[in-house]
Amino acid sequence: MSPSTLHEAPHAAPPGPRAPEAAPAPAASTPSPRLTVARLRRLFLELVKFGVVGGSGVAVNLVVFNLLLHGLSSGPMTATVLASCVAMGTNYLGFRFFAYRDRASRTKRQIALFFVFSGIGVAMESLLFYGAYHGAGMSGPLGSNVAKALSIVLASAFRFLVYRTWVFQHDARHDARRS
Repeated sequence: MSPSTLHEAPHAAPPGPRAPEAAPAPAASTPSPRLTVARLRRLFLELVKFGVVGGSGVAVNLVVFNLLLHGLSSGPMTATVLASCVAMGTNYLGFRFFAYRDRASRTKRQIALFFVFSGIGVAMESLLFYGAYHGAGMSGPLGSNVAKALSIVLASAFRFLVYRTWVFQHDARHDARRS
């Protein structure tokens, strides 16, 4: 038999009683591999855009932090909180107009959620920084920057999840058109 006739030949059922056949599942309930690849691609692009905005926010955060702590001799906690707040403002603009510009339009609710969750992120970042700076003795110029960078990275995981889940939500109608 040739390969083409193998595919065309019906399968013979084994002799004996037949089990009842289950109803086929609706096609819409099983995602096609292509749809899954498209979703993974969109998630990857979202992560890249989040990284670009987040990376610029980290740069702003570190520059302002170093300016305040080492340039203007502010206290370490004052420097970390103020730097995080400045970065929060620049990040909102980047997320709203670059990373999540395809999401629901700007509303008072969206702005409020962004700043509430960002405030929680600043608190997390500040507590992590405090622990590293005071608890782990990372208080020199290099140590304070390592402590600041680590606190930013750890708090960013929280930010990514809440921004994409609650702040910049998908518009279901827009997603249906893209699929």
